[in-house]
Amino acid sequence: MTTFCEVCEGPLDEDRLRAGPLKRVCLECLSVEERDALQHDLEVAAQIQARLLPERNFSFGRWQIHYHYEPLGPVSGDHIDLIRPGRTGHALHFLFGDVSGKGVAASILMANLQALFRSLVSQDLPLAQIMSTANSLFHESTGANSFATLVAGRLNGGGLLEICNAGHNPPLLVREGCVSSLSASSLPLGISDRLQMESQRHILEPQDLLFLYTDGISEADNEAGEEFGSARVEGSLEDLRGLPARAVVNSVLDDLRTFQAGAPQNDDVTAMAIRWRGDSVN
Repeated sequence: MTTFCEVCEGPLDEDRLRAGPLKRVCLECLSVEERDALQHDLEVAAQIQARLLPERNFSFGRWQIHYHYEPLGPVSGDHIDLIRPGRTGHALHFLFGDVSGKGVAASILMANLQALFRSLVSQDLPLAQIMSTANSLFHESTGANSFATLVAGRLNGGGLLEICNAGHNPPLLVREGCVSSLSASSLPLGISDRLQMESQRHILEPQDLLFLYTDGISEADNEAGEEFGSARVEGSLEDLRGLPARAVVNSVLDDLRTFQAGAPQNDDVTAMAIRWRGDSVN
């Protein structure tokens, strides 16, 4: 059902309603003071969200991680977290995903999801159980139309990667010039309170790389309306084995910008590379 502005009687913007379902006045009808207050709130929200992000160049033992995080607006529904273990000898956990919607509403859901996972990781549960419990809690605490695609993983010494994918773009494993996708094992979080979660385990070889990205990359358009697509993402990775994680992320983004040829960004753009260095010192 369409909701109309109480001042000008025009239809309210759907994104504004998703961010605040109780809104009854369109942006154009706000006073200067109200607009200034709204802008201030957005700036504070962006600062808070930025502080929730991990460091961009991240090392854990012989694991090397780098990510790019570029919101479309002041805040984003894309999600990245790197959770160091509380005890020596335990695994590093990573989270990477995309919450439904955009703007402030999506960023609030993202923060909720991050808090859930950090609490569950501290309990030393199996990865699939962490995902299953997080899904139940997320489904219980959010609206019927809220969901999140999410990849959760554990990085252990010796190159052991354990990964669980709830409906997100398949992570890409780069090994000796070959790129293979690791498919999702369940629907996105929040779709149902009883999702069956399964994790996969992979032993990475020295210089192997895992690449994760959101649909802000694969669904980016050029001026002709053509999408970049997952095949181009994979193609961008074919010759990048052995490069530092930061160089891999930058190379894929360079290919994306070349493809777009100046076309405007239409979604949050987020990517992360995880490289297992093995015995290498590079």
